[in-house]
Amino acid sequence: MAQSKTMSYADVPKQNRPKSYAANKIGIHIVLFILAILSILPFWVMIVNSTRSTTQIQQHALSLIPSSHMVQNFKILTGKSFNPLVGLTNSLIISVGSTLLTVYFSSLTAYALVAYEWKLRDAFFKFIVGVMMIPAQCTMIGFYQMVYKIGMTNHLSMLILPAIAAPATVFFMRQYLYPTLSMEIVQAARIDGAGEFRIFNTIVLPIMKPAIATQAIFCFVNSWNNLFTPLVLLTDSKKYTMPIMVSLLRGDIYKTEYGSVYMGLTLTVLPLIIMYLILSKYIIAGVALGGVKS
Repeated sequence: MAQSKTMSYADVPKQNRPKSYAANKIGIHIVLFILAILSILPFWVMIVNSTRSTTQIQQHALSLIPSSHMVQNFKILTGKSFNPLVGLTNSLIISVGSTLLTVYFSSLTAYALVAYEWKLRDAFFKFIVGVMMIPAQCTMIGFYQMVYKIGMTNHLSMLILPAIAAPATVFFMRQYLYPTLSMEIVQAARIDGAGEFRIFNTIVLPIMKPAIATQAIFCFVNSWNNLFTPLVLLTDSKKYTMPIMVSLLRGDIYKTEYGSVYMGLTLTVLPLIIMYLILSKYIIAGVALGGVKS
């Protein structure tokens, strides 16, 4: 017996659709257009202000038309203690390293929680969920004391290695992998003689590609925007990240160069915008991860 297929509005011929359908569709597009404008507007204002002088910003706070002071603002910015090349390099090293460690080891932990039956599995998962509730600020004093005692306060590795333990990412990966992973495939690979790491790297990771891409975006953004931990651990100006440099932008005694401040903010946000545009399609896939069934 042939199974009946549920029809959607897309399957209904245009002449048979109710008149309210077209009106609703137009209304939805108008609302989405307004929301898109509201989302883009703050970034556009920031970019425009980076091309305007301080006098223009003070006289007219809001403008949507770029000016001609971008080069001057950049010279003023680099004339202070702001080195975009150093900040971008350090932030990129930390963000990329943290993202790779987070998504790989979190996926590996999630695989262990799903694919193996062991006595304390549920207790371990509950412990991970509990750790998510502890703010990072509560553990910062002990973490700083440990880093100080081993003499690693000005090493970028201390901002990368802790990313191996990411409870929130483990929770997300486990929730995605639990209904998605087919244990029959894993068992077949084991029968064929494949090792556990080979199974994970060649079978499980490709299955988790949408979840990995989604979490990679969030991890990269969080690591790039992180100000608290680098501000505590780093004292050498050559190791400063972009958020630290922007936070240290101050005006002179008599005048604050707002144009250069907006230029620093633009340079900080620009890599995030580029990464989002490259990987934005995975955001949509990540929204519906919880509804995927094996």
